[in-house]
Amino acid sequence: MDIWRRGILKSLVVPGGVLFALAALALQGGFVTISAPAIDFYYYAVFAAGILLAWRFRSSRILLAMLTLLLAHRAIEFFSSGRIAKSGPGHIAFEAAAFLLPFNFIIFSWVVERGLSVPAMVPRLGLVFLESVFVAVICRPGETVSPVFLRATLLNSNFFHWTHIPQPALLAFVVGFGLLLGRFLFYHRPVESGLVWSLAATVLALQAGGIGRLGSAYFATAGLILVGSIIENSYLLAYHDELTSLPGRRAFNEALLALETPYAVAVVDIDHFKTFNDTYGHDTGDQVLRMVAGRLGRVTGGGRAYRVGGEEFSILFPRKSVKEVMQHLELLRSVIEESRFQVRGIPERRSAPRGSDRRTQKSKDKRSRPKAPDPRQGQLQFAQNEMSVTVSIGVAESNPKTPEVEQVIQAADKALYRAKETGRNRVEAAGAARARSPRAKRGIA
Repeated sequence: MDIWRRGILKSLVVPGGVLFALAALALQGGFVTISAPAIDFYYYAVFAAGILLAWRFRSSRILLAMLTLLLAHRAIEFFSSGRIAKSGPGHIAFEAAAFLLPFNFIIFSWVVERGLSVPAMVPRLGLVFLESVFVAVICRPGETVSPVFLRATLLNSNFFHWTHIPQPALLAFVVGFGLLLGRFLFYHRPVESGLVWSLAATVLALQAGGIGRLGSAYFATAGLILVGSIIENSYLLAYHDELTSLPGRRAFNEALLALETPYAVAVVDIDHFKTFNDTYGHDTGDQVLRMVAGRLGRVTGGGRAYRVGGEEFSILFPRKSVKEVMQHLELLRSVIEESRFQVRGIPERRSAPRGSDRRTQKSKDKRSRPKAPDPRQGQLQFAQNEMSVTVSIGVAESNPKTPEVEQVIQAADKALYRAKETGRNRVEAAGAARARSPRAKRGIA
């Protein structure tokens, strides 16, 4: 989980980090003066648009996060009568909102996205309702202090003279940041990134007292960041393959339009994938696709990989020739060949005969498991439950004979077919007189 990889770092910072930085500069940098009416318009526009977009895209997690932010801010304003309170119901509401917000974000990040169906929404809305009742009860008129767990002193208070946020709430924010960032690094999803930066904007809102011009603006910014995560997630679904996380067919087609001569196109196909899929089932087939895609995503030489369908992938090398990319494709081929992972020899439930015992079926599968094929055939290889796969690659470049990108892709496809016909697990260049095979170089027929 390398955060310094360009794609991961970009997805963490854009758009949430950018929106957070712009808001901080505009509100506290002193470059511009924003009037109270403008802040009010910004606030209501963001929450109205955010709730509508979350509903339209059926994103229950973002919808609940938006509602939580809105209710927390309105509770602070209501019980403090529009001014920062150092005691009484207003201060109690502030402490409760500061403590509950990060935990709600953690919960909304952890729950599985199930849309806006009634069975999914009832328990989550029930949680928000119970929290609202809890805040209303502890903020009754005449109350002067909050429950002890909201205001406990965990460390020397002199260390926290710079903030109005109670220590239990600060601890909750630290835990929230750690867990949300960990989930982002594991899943690389825009929603987790949005929740991280929205939580950061919430800290600034509470640091400003939670109300007034700054408090309202930062709460609105927290909501805007969530809106940005909805848009970024929609883009990701449209342009990236959900299974492999590689850019998909639509992104590939758009990238082709931006290509300028010279460039090279490589077409990659997993050898004997259908046979493997039929033998071990689609779940393990998906595991193979993710493994291969992970290696393709780290291709060297300035290439970018795309999943264009099924077990087929394409790699674009802008401003490169076939000669320049050949060593990078050979390295990619060998890395995939040497990769290993565990496989279960159990067929999928839907493919097993009805009424059969899956344990019996498993033992039969072990007896009937395919023998390790000749390595020269480039087929799937087995060692106990360990498996490796190979790929065949065809590559072509733009030149006077193939000036159009469609012609380059066709030439790469023909080279791929030639690679498969001459033994698989090899890289073949369009127009090459002889197939390129690392085994041939080692004297293996």
